[in-house]
Amino acid sequence: MTGSADRGGPAGARRPVAVVAVAPALRPQFFTPDAWRRLTCVADPVLLDRPDDRAALAGALAGADILVTGWGTARLDAELLASAPRLRLLAHTGGAVSPYVSEAVFDRGVHVTQAGGAMARPVAEVALAFTLSLLHRIHRFDHALRGGASWEQAGAAPERHQILGCPIGVIGASRTGRAYIAMVRALGAEVTVADPYLDAADAEALGVRVAGLEEVLAGSRITAVHAPALPETRHLLGTQELALLPDGAGLVNTARSWLVDEAALLAELRTGRIDAALDVFDDEPLPADHPLRALPNVLLTPHQAAATVEGRHALGDSTVAEIERHLDGRELLHAVGREALERVE
Repeated sequence: MTGSADRGGPAGARRPVAVVAVAPALRPQFFTPDAWRRLTCVADPVLLDRPDDRAALAGALAGADILVTGWGTARLDAELLASAPRLRLLAHTGGAVSPYVSEAVFDRGVHVTQAGGAMARPVAEVALAFTLSLLHRIHRFDHALRGGASWEQAGAAPERHQILGCPIGVIGASRTGRAYIAMVRALGAEVTVADPYLDAADAEALGVRVAGLEEVLAGSRITAVHAPALPETRHLLGTQELALLPDGAGLVNTARSWLVDEAALLAELRTGRIDAALDVFDDEPLPADHPLRALPNVLLTPHQAAATVEGRHALGDSTVAEIERHLDGRELLHAVGREALERVE
């Protein structure tokens, strides 16, 4: 553990202490020199090199006003929270806070914020790339050529389509869903959205039509999943729903595997009737012998949709900005409540 021992200031004023429980390899990916300068201007950082070490975290929290969490940080349960009498803010450098935050945090009145909004742009860009790849069957061509197929065999993919005028379905007008909608509409797609919480005014502002889930699935050449993971969205797309996709359609999932019954999707993909592009899986890392790896009609990436240089810098910038707002007494822009323990976007 490293950090600043200077707790003083003008007239002996105590500076806030921010425990940065982010792995050393991730710190420079999140915090640019400018972001780090801004953080040190408002607080004294204490760095944990092993954020998963509960004993080290407990020791650091004894004097902490702020806790910055990242992937791999130990979960702040009641036992750890007891070591943090001054803690007032938990700022997570990612989206889902449930792996790091317990009910006890909210019981104590600690404010919780997250930087998930900064992920919307890079994830939406990957969803767009997936969409274009599926429309043009790029994954099929790549699989065929790398697999040793003849030039003629490799070129015998199903019909290809352009995005201009393409009927695209979006399940969930989340932050990422809205970013994706803006991108595909800018390229001329006709978008229909299934989201029970999207009202007519929002739909008009987004330039989309609203319909039920079954209609969206049956009428879309590409369906992109952007809904949050909630108890009621578990396997939102199962055998019956996937069967509604038209022949030759494509499914894009950069959200959560929670939303799609993976076994049902695998069975549908094995028929060759539809294609899919996936960044999320039930088992991660995806086992080397997983049958999805062998299918020519599937494009796979290893849960990296948000991992751009700019995207990770945006996570750090968002986190520092929330800390600045908290210490200035201003309202947090990305605060979450207890619902974040069940709702994952």
